Amino acid sequence: MKILVINCGSSSVKYQLIDMSNEEVLAHGLVERIGIQGSILTQKVEGRDKYIIETPMENHKFAIKLVLDALVDEKNGVIKSMDEINAVGHRVVHGGEKYSQSVIIDENVMKELEACVKLAPLHNPPNIVGINACKALMPNVPMVAVFDTAFHQTMPEKAYMYAIPYEMYEKHGVRKYGFHGTSHRYVSSEVAKTMGKDLKDLKIITCHLGNGGSLAAIKNGECIDTSMGFTPLDGVVMGTRSGSIDPAVVLYMATDLGYSVDEINSILNKKSGVLGLSGISSDFRDLQDGLEKGNERATLALEVFRYSVKKQIGAYIAAMNGVDVIVFTAGLGENSVPNRKAILNGLEYLGIELDEERNDTYGVTKKISKDSSKVDVYVVPTNEELVIARDTLGLIK
Repeated sequence: MKILVINCGSSSVKYQLIDMSNEEVLAHGLVERIGIQGSILTQKVEGRDKYIIETPMENHKFAIKLVLDALVDEKNGVIKSMDEINAVGHRVVHGGEKYSQSVIIDENVMKELEACVKLAPLHNPPNIVGINACKALMPNVPMVAVFDTAFHQTMPEKAYMYAIPYEMYEKHGVRKYGFHGTSHRYVSSEVAKTMGKDLKDLKIITCHLGNGGSLAAIKNGECIDTSMGFTPLDGVVMGTRSGSIDPAVVLYMATDLGYSVDEINSILNKKSGVLGLSGISSDFRDLQDGLEKGNERATLALEVFRYSVKKQIGAYIAAMNGVDVIVFTAGLGENSVPNRKAILNGLEYLGIELDEERNDTYGVTKKISKDSSKVDVYVVPTNEELVIARDTLGLIK
């Protein structure tokens, strides 16, 4: 059984073809600059040179056709025909309140996805475009939608409601939804397996830290709170996103400083976070280099970021009345030794003791806390594509 996993952005397509008999990734690739000059497809297969196609791609349908052609290419492909693709799993950012789990895509699901566009205007449209492109090219192949928001639908009302007029929620769906759900679900399950414990017996804080970042409080296998909110802009400080700020700052930017709505949106999403604070970069490696060279603003940016994550960990320990394990994942969480150390520094009074030698690790599942630590700390590489493939397999079976 082979599952194709598709993740469509506004001008890109990430993909993996996974053999579910052993969960082996047969091929993975990235199409970039769709509809833009310089379109390129790069496919990677273990043990082979990269397969690169550079050609104009006017839309996602053409791009996905190239993906399928690459997978069946006589020299560079991994399957003999498209008939070997049994199903396609699509990453969909927003499922609203309608979906608390993955679903097989039909006409009704497509209508619901369209209705969610207003909640995720930057993300859902390209997801929908990708689904439609695949349906056109593979009309008889089952399609499954796997939602970033689904895992967080177990949050209680007290966690997801905003203290604004209730009609905003009733009529317009304004509430906390949370994102990175497939990642939080995967790493919480994996850490329980690694520890040899039942997920339902654990209190877990998962820290998905990359250019975008979010934390989740997972109690007895269910998410009870998460840091991202109505949009992925809320929560901890990120690479280019501000994270949580006083809402009056937005009003001040509009009324006193004269910025338009589009300008404010761009500033808070693309020019803020550690990039805005440092004036150097949104790449945490550049900031660490700046810190080591004594750059004050790089140091400030890292301190603000680390403090925001530390506070969120403390909040979730309070929300769950304790914690058994803290998990670091995603690009920064898996690979940044100094950030993990700084985030956990000062939490010893809560029984969290980092082992510095164990912490010197990159991108592998590993316990990084001391044996004497009352709270276990792990690094667990995320694998959102595998979650999508597993859900897809489960549904088509």
